[in-house]
Amino acid sequence: MNDDAQLIQETLAGHSAAFGQLVQKYQDRLYNTVVHVAGNAEDARDVVQDAFVQAFVKLDTFHGSSAFYTWLYRIAFNTAASLRRRRRPTQSVEQNREVSGSEPIDDEQGPDEVLEQDERCQQVREAIAQLPDDYREVVVLREIDGCCYETIAEILDLPIGTVRSRLHRARLQLRDILKEVLVSE
Repeated sequence: MNDDAQLIQETLAGHSAAFGQLVQKYQDRLYNTVVHVAGNAEDARDVVQDAFVQAFVKLDTFHGSSAFYTWLYRIAFNTAASLRRRRRPTQSVEQNREVSGSEPIDDEQGPDEVLEQDERCQQVREAIAQLPDDYREVVVLREIDGCCYETIAEILDLPIGTVRSRLHRARLQLRDILKEVLVSE
């Protein structure tokens, strides 16, 4: 039995501290993924908190046919989608900067290179934010969180072919968006 399965069994047996260990294990990873889908840090925190509450309440429905984090991510993505439907947010540059924080600085780079790198990262984040929700989700899971196609398919409850197709279309749209940005400079 893996650690997650053991912690789930302990939680179902009434030991809520075991669920706390699952939260600690996955909260940062889940937040880092959801922040790109939710659009800002505050919404991401709310989504992650709601996802863990829902997971705790519905834990007895988890059958173990997928990994726990896959099940948890699916809950979080559904929660984020519901939030987006309730309020179609517009994202300012400042909000996007809040989401992303500052970029790590390479000691070998000069100030000009650091500024250029920050600007490119910001342009990519803004381009991702312009993608339709379906495309943004697969891009975030694949390119930012590093999930394999099978995991993305499980999380989003989609066939692998749909994941591949959405990712391909998302990359084409990103290329077009970024090409416009680079040409206008």
